[in-house]
Amino acid sequence: MPVTDSETLATLHRVFGYEAFRGEQEAVIEHVVAGGDAVVLMPTGGGKSLCYQIPALVRPGTGIVVSPLIALMQDQVDALRALGVRAGFINSTQDFDERRVVEAEFLAGELDLLYLAPERLRLDTTLGLLSRGKISVFAIDEAHCVSQWGHDFRPDYLMLSVLGERWPDVPRIALTATATHATHQEITQRLNMPQARHFVASFDRPNIQYRIVPKVDPKKQLLAFLRQEHAGDAGIVYCLSRNSVERTAEFLSHNGIEAVPYHAGLDAGTRAAHQSRFLREDGLVVVATIAFGMGIDKPDVRFVAHLDLPKSVEGYYQETGRAGRDGLPSTAWMAYGLNDVVQQRKLIQSGEGDEAFRRRAAAHLDSMLALCETAQCRRGQLLAYFGQEPDPAGCGNCDTCLTPPETWDGTIAAQKVLSTVVRLQRERRQKFGAGQIIDILLGKRTGRVIQFDHDQLSVFGIGEELTEGEWRGVVRQLLAQGLLAVEGEYGTLALTDASAAVLRREREVPLRKEPKRPAASRSGSSSSASSGRGRSKAAVAELPEELLPAFEALRSWRAEQAREQGVPAYVIFHDATLREIVALWPTSVAQLGTVGGVGEKKLATYGEGVLGVLESLGGPSATGAGGPGEQDAAEEGPGPATDTDWDTEPEPDDWI
Repeated sequence: MPVTDSETLATLHRVFGYEAFRGEQEAVIEHVVAGGDAVVLMPTGGGKSLCYQIPALVRPGTGIVVSPLIALMQDQVDALRALGVRAGFINSTQDFDERRVVEAEFLAGELDLLYLAPERLRLDTTLGLLSRGKISVFAIDEAHCVSQWGHDFRPDYLMLSVLGERWPDVPRIALTATATHATHQEITQRLNMPQARHFVASFDRPNIQYRIVPKVDPKKQLLAFLRQEHAGDAGIVYCLSRNSVERTAEFLSHNGIEAVPYHAGLDAGTRAAHQSRFLREDGLVVVATIAFGMGIDKPDVRFVAHLDLPKSVEGYYQETGRAGRDGLPSTAWMAYGLNDVVQQRKLIQSGEGDEAFRRRAAAHLDSMLALCETAQCRRGQLLAYFGQEPDPAGCGNCDTCLTPPETWDGTIAAQKVLSTVVRLQRERRQKFGAGQIIDILLGKRTGRVIQFDHDQLSVFGIGEELTEGEWRGVVRQLLAQGLLAVEGEYGTLALTDASAAVLRREREVPLRKEPKRPAASRSGSSSSASSGRGRSKAAVAELPEELLPAFEALRSWRAEQAREQGVPAYVIFHDATLREIVALWPTSVAQLGTVGGVGEKKLATYGEGVLGVLESLGGPSATGAGGPGEQDAAEEGPGPATDTDWDTEPEPDDWI
């Protein structure tokens, strides 16, 4: 008997506590429930998980979810079980008896969802097990991992076409948050899904503010950013090297912000402990290489910061997308400088891979540099990269919209830099990096300048009209525009084919004006903002002052419940749900059940506890807020279900 639309909607309300689907969710679910294959591109936090969870719940059999991160499967399953969903996983962290129990549950039809790593599907024993059970749907999460040119390539994803070959009657759904048009096509081809219907949602995350600042003293800049804007907030700081991760985490901790490192050089136990703390504690900062954060469905990550330049726009979008999954205001902040460009160019040249791979890597970096150097709306540049038409008026929530950068005609400055490179190569047969070039332009008689007689060059001192920082900005932008190249092990500068047109005055060079450096602040000064455990600004957004005590009381109650059960706090309720509860101030279980995110299982498990907390506060009148029957109180709360994060289980974005 076919599944009806009313049945899927009833499941959404009963299990997940929402009244209506969002965006493309309903169309995707209807298509998969009817037996069709689908390729789904939705941004992080856009509700991808529901697109396979509901089909798995309403179709006969067990939904098989291919997930690339085994370290998070336990949390995924815990989150689903808290909703009353019968979920399990099979991976190498289990002993033989634990796996046997899950296998038996699958064969007995007692699981709604079963999580497997892609590597496990290469085993004949796993394929044999699946052949003996009833499967409702195959969900291939983080499907961009199939792309050999992508930033998260997993060879085992190339084997997943076997699912369609062995189970042609079981619908497959491939999902990702990060894919260009080319990657989208590669997913379809490599997974052998030619008949799949494609669903592409907007890549825009309007609650994230994108900001890129010139790199001066990155650790101190980061500290000021956290103290001034994100005191007490949970967040992720990405660094390129393990050494930088360790130093940055130590620096933040020394300055009163609780931070832990995470990188592949740490032992597995330490990594697991730090990951667990991040999921379960409020306000912890993780400083990490890109090995961290993939699949972390912590909804209240308020910021993602980069102290080094990502290798591609896809990587940047994937990493920044871990902020603000609950829809509340969040920040994607990056400190970016000349050395980032030089270092990434060197890595491409010296890295493994053939010439085609290096060309691809260079193209990815060029796109990332264009995003960093644009004078236009940064969000618009990001959306255009993924093939989405940006708003010509700008987004109003990125640095270039909020504080439009000035531009200037940098043609003469560019000619001075290029001429200096030419003089060194032709007159001295020498190549140097940016530092020596800038010292020559500024007329600095440093030890190296005197050693090589560079003060005798005709270009010596011709650039005194700009500061050192401004010249570094010029060189950085010339590299970004392809008018300079980086060569060799030492990152020396060289001309490109495009340089000649500038030197012949046949091409103008518009440049962004470098912003004025802010006055240095005393990083060691003590203030209330320096505490790493303050109240999150975004968490209490849209709540009137009189409701804050109730919100904090519910957060404390939630933390206690999470500790008792050994699960992350968001498994109990998201902040967005708690905010809606205090705005409504329900006085009965029935009223509480109308709040978005409170399904039947959570209502039965936590309903009396929530009502008890509110009752202990003396009711809404004791806080000065209107009761549930007063329209004003309801309007003060968050918006309808469309403003709520519906991703109810951690979504793997990468692996450890």
